[in-house]
Amino acid sequence: MSTRSTAGGCHAGMERDTIFVIQIPAQSVRTFHEACMIELQNITQHYGVRPILKDLSLEIPPGQVVAIVGPNGMGKSTLLGVIAGTLTPQKGHVLIGGLRRRASVDDELAIRRQAVYLPDRPWLPGSRTGREYLLAVGRLYGVDDDRLMEHVDRLLEVFEIKAIADSPIRSYSNGQQKKTALAGVLATEAPTLLLDEPFGGGLDPSGILVLKHILRHRVVHEKKTVIMTTPVPELLDELADRIIILKQGAVIADGSPMGLRRQLGVNGPLDEVLARLLHPQSLEQLDAYFRDLPR
Repeated sequence: MSTRSTAGGCHAGMERDTIFVIQIPAQSVRTFHEACMIELQNITQHYGVRPILKDLSLEIPPGQVVAIVGPNGMGKSTLLGVIAGTLTPQKGHVLIGGLRRRASVDDELAIRRQAVYLPDRPWLPGSRTGREYLLAVGRLYGVDDDRLMEHVDRLLEVFEIKAIADSPIRSYSNGQQKKTALAGVLATEAPTLLLDEPFGGGLDPSGILVLKHILRHRVVHEKKTVIMTTPVPELLDELADRIIILKQGAVIADGSPMGLRRQLGVNGPLDEVLARLLHPQSLEQLDAYFRDLPR
């Protein structure tokens, strides 16, 4: 097994079928056991000449499930990547627990122990087994070996992938690989989880149910923070304490599911709230479609 420093999150910096592990002396960095305040200060991010995030500032207190929502291409994954440190904004700063990303080596290492990032299409080492992968990721985050091995067994069981845990990951289905990636994030026991489309990627109904309950438990009972993207309104209603809605690189609404309903005077499902904010033309087009149906 090779050792190499990564650029952010537990999935960054991995190539081919080698698992790279950061060895961080415990005494050399500040260690967090609970989630901390996350601050985004005047974040601007461009791809070429196209602005994706425009002078965006946010504060995310610990102990919440926060969902980032918006149309395709409006900066949701970019914002999550900026928080995770895989993207460096052209302007502005990200602070986690009062430490600024990339301000110093020690501060950056401390932040990396605080937050784990799962992109929407994570890389997994195909020739390794699922169990090997989960153990490697947990060790990267300094989890005690006895505790880690016991937790990995429980994760494999609850995600219903224990029967294939000692087979190469390349033999897994898409949904099984998604469960393995999610289990890897949970095995880190990091206080802050940054999850891009965690409920997508072929996750079956059982996996969705398990993930919902585990994320909710982490926040309510362990005071962790979850920041995620998802396009599914029903999941937002069930899970999210706060919904941040992006459009054209800016925050156009920010509140709880019930708070957003009150703001718009909508008593119905959350998808209607999101449609009014993000896609008002879709409602008009639906009205026209049904109006013009032959009778």
